[in-house]
Amino acid sequence: NAIHREYTKIHRVDNLTCVCVSAANTNEARDCCLTTTDNKLPRRVVKSFSIQTVSGGCRIPATVFVTRKNLRLCAPPATNNNWVTKLIKQLKRKSQNGKARKGKNGGILS
Repeated sequence: NAIHREYTKIHRVDNLTCVCVSAANTNEARDCCLTTTDNKLPRRVVKSFSIQTVSGGCRIPATVFVTRKNLRLCAPPATNNNWVTKLIKQLKRKSQNGKARKGKNGGILS
């Protein structure tokens, strides 16, 4: 009886749909994807991602991309050579390049 209520949010961006469920718990609230879509998401709209797991308390595994407008889009888990894997690699590469360019005191190196 740890779940007090559930509600569903639906977001649409470029024919991509995110259906998320949020379960309010006495200790924490967790947003989980209920379904995923395999429609490819353009890199230019994505700023970050996270991995959703069943062991983390969600019903299905998924990759959750966060857009520049802070929408959460639910994609399938990353597998060998699918678009999700490629997009994750691009995001990681961009993140590493951004960190490598900063100096010790936060200054940007040329």
